[in-house]
This record gives sequence, structure tokens and C-alpha cells, in this order.
Amino acid sequence: MISVQQINKSFGQKHVLKDVSLDIPEGETLAIIGRSGSGKSVLMKHIIGLMQPDSGRVFVDGVNINDISYAELRRVRQHFGVLFQGGALFDSMNSFENVAFPLRTFTSMNESEVRNVVQECLSMVELEDVGLKMPSELSGGMQKRVALARAVALRPRYILYDEPTSGLDPETSNTIDELIKNLANQLNVTSIVVTHDMHSVLNIADRAAFIYEGRMHWTGTMDELHKSKDEILTAFVTANEYKIGV
Repeated sequence: MISVQQINKSFGQKHVLKDVSLDIPEGETLAIIGRSGSGKSVLMKHIIGLMQPDSGRVFVDGVNINDISYAELRRVRQHFGVLFQGGALFDSMNSFENVAFPLRTFTSMNESEVRNVVQECLSMVELEDVGLKMPSELSGGMQKRVALARAVALRPRYILYDEPTSGLDPETSNTIDELIKNLANQLNVTSIVVTHDMHSVLNIADRAAFIYEGRMHWTGTMDELHKSKDEILTAFVTANEYKIGV
């Protein structure tokens, strides 16, 4: 379980996160939604310890990650897989080498074991035959799928997705959504999806958390989202559904 407790974060005079609290139960797929600049990605970076709060605490499986050594934090991070917005593949490595990277860095697997895990992960994202291809030879959607294969290579307990469908066409976005759902079930992971794509949210999420002007404005299930009378939330959802033609 992940528990964010009264997080505050400022950059200069800009107060980005304001007393944000959020609990994410094991096995849940949570969508963190909000306008651009609302603090979604900053919150995600706090969850994995890439940023330290000005005040407040983040607990991962009962461990306060703001009060441990860097070596201990690295061990906690090995329970996380991250799909960055742009995929963040290493341009100088082919797809196989990209997926193998965390295995070679953080485990003592021999090359035969690495090969088996890499092939299994590429199969999970339906890209069994791209191991020898360089990132530049792949479409944007395929790059994100290889990056997702890399994110699950260490069999994480948590997967963080930063705008996973950003810049993708509707068909490819649907493919990514289906992979997120399939991996959540197949690997029994907790998924945290930072997005403003309401079509994706309605397709994949068990629950949504809406950040507005740096505060946790609303949380609830998809059914509660549909029934909500909150004017600020409704305006956000309606505007985004209109943009994507839902």
C-alpha cells in the first residue's frame, strides 16, 4: 500500500502541492487526473522518491521513504516500474538490451535467464520480434510498449504511468490501455496512471483522484465519477471528453 500524507511542495514562490493526502490500496488501478500544471507529475515523483516534500510524508509498504538512506530508497524503488511519458528508451541500445538493462543492473541473473525474462516481457506487450530493432526503428506506440516491457522486467509491485497515451493516435492509445489492464491482472500489480485522457481513465481505472490547483479536490470510483455533481470535476471531465469525442 502507498500512503501520501499531507504533502506540500513549492518551487520558489509557486506552491505546487498543497496538503495532498492519498491512500492507494494494493492491487488498485488509480488514475491521477487534473489540468496541465496541476501537480500530477510532481505527486508521482514524490511517490517514488524522486522529489522530497517540503512537509508531509510518503509511505510505501509501511516504510517512510522520506526518512531512509539512499541505499534503502534504491531498494524500495526496485518494487516500482515506471513508464515515462516519452518512453525514455536508451537510443544506443536495441529493444532487447533496453529491457535487459534493469535485469543486468539489479539482479545476478545469468545471460540465459536474462534472455528468457526479456522474451517473456516483450511477449507481454505483444512485441516478441522487435528485440534487435533500435528505438529509432520503432513507432511511438511501439517504443512505449518496449518501455513498458522494461518497466515490468523486475516484476514490480507498483507500476507508475506518466501520460501513457500522450501523443498517440486513438487506436494505439486503446492498445496501451488494454496492456495496462492486462498487466494489472496478469502481474497483480498496483497501477498509478497520471493522465488527462478521460477516455483512458474510464477504460482502465478502478478509482480516480482529481487534483485541482495543487489540492486533492476529489477521489472516487468510476461510478461515483459518473454520478458526481461537483461542478469543478464535471467541468474538467466534460471538457476532456469533448476534446476526444467521447
